[in-house]
Amino acid sequence: MSPDELTLLAKLYYIDGLTQEDLARRFHVSRAKVGRLLRHAQDEGIVEIRVRHHPGATQALEQALIGRFGIQQAIISVDHADPDRQRELLAGLVASHLDRILTDRGIVAVGVGRNISAVSHHAVSGTRRACSFVCAIGGSYRGGEAMNADHISRRLAARFGGDSETLYAPALVDDAAQRASLLANDTVHQSLARAQRADIALIGIGDLLNDGNIERLGWFSPEEIAEAKRAGAVADVMGYNFIDIHGRPITEESERHAIGLSIEDLRRIPNVIAVASEPTKITGILGALRSGVVNTLAVTQAVAQTVLSLAAAASGPAPPQASAPAA
Repeated sequence: MSPDELTLLAKLYYIDGLTQEDLARRFHVSRAKVGRLLRHAQDEGIVEIRVRHHPGATQALEQALIGRFGIQQAIISVDHADPDRQRELLAGLVASHLDRILTDRGIVAVGVGRNISAVSHHAVSGTRRACSFVCAIGGSYRGGEAMNADHISRRLAARFGGDSETLYAPALVDDAAQRASLLANDTVHQSLARAQRADIALIGIGDLLNDGNIERLGWFSPEEIAEAKRAGAVADVMGYNFIDIHGRPITEESERHAIGLSIEDLRRIPNVIAVASEPTKITGILGALRSGVVNTLAVTQAVAQTVLSLAAAASGPAPPQASAPAA
């Protein structure tokens, strides 16, 4: 069966409501073959099945997050025991949300991470838009496409329409002088300035687990990560902005090596969508919510409930911030 015929078969079944028996007669195949073709349509990405909570089931939880942290919106997925399936379920909801809010001439600053990459894989839209997806961070040869904003931006543009713009610089450099030289480059400056003018930013929240993603990437040494943790860091935003549980930056030293959007840049973007499906990121999510960066939070039901419980248990005033560790 050709791709066009497979698409038609899927449309007739999922949208027009024809039965498998109806399709078997129409396409002159067995009913069993229709079932196999429908599964094949899912494997090929022609059909995406998304399971979400009934709107009333999570409304109170969404309102609790909005009221507690002053965010604009919460996106909450059903829970799943398998972490990869969990990531896919949440990514599908975020992709659907993007499909609803994207506009012509809009700019989306694109971060990195497995959750952000999953959103691009699950994006499906019948509406083409003249929008732009701009890398919010430079490139990295480690970590595969999940840690390469250019790959993610290109896929989002292919799925939603519009164009993608590469930030032609490495994600992190060795020293501040090298960073200053790159930022002075007209190509790098123009792309980063466009990301700073974004209407929407799509970012992940990282944890600081031993053998975590940023350590495996080699962006920071185990000693640097351990030092940040001793200073109170519980998460990274954009892969390099370390924050504590109160949302305060731990040290600016990491930003002096990064080619990408800063915490302050993100605060100026009208709608920053933070996506985190992993239960290991509870404290990091709480810190990110308190940082004033996040406008839309996308998490699982269990994570949302735990974040709210942790916030209630730690609702006292923030202690004075410790001095930043020496570089």
